[in-house]
Amino acid sequence: QVQLVESGGGLVQTGGSLRLSCAPSIDIFSISAMAWYRQAPGKGRELVAALSNGELTVYSDSAKGRFTISRDDVKKLMYLQMDNLKPEDTGMYYCASGPNLSRVTSSPSYWGQGTQVTVSP
Repeated sequence: QVQLVESGGGLVQTGGSLRLSCAPSIDIFSISAMAWYRQAPGKGRELVAALSNGELTVYSDSAKGRFTISRDDVKKLMYLQMDNLKPEDTGMYYCASGPNLSRVTSSPSYWGQGTQVTVSP
């Protein structure tokens, strides 16, 4: 059973930055694709960024140019670097994993509990 634990959320002002981290309970980076989703208040969960078990990345239109998804194979952590944050980025951010990029961007196998990101105007 895989557990994903997110951290790094918080309250920032518009234009600020945050780096979210995702720590799997076991080493799954070599066999799994990873992704970040977010759910804003009153809205559905949407894909923010995804990273294949290779080098391929996927970003939502709102994330492109501002967010960067990456992983550290030594520390066994996955990150979402968020720069130039806007109020519309506010929401609960979830780490997710799946066997490949197609699956993790449609129906992930595992989800974290989420970390809250709030961007004030």
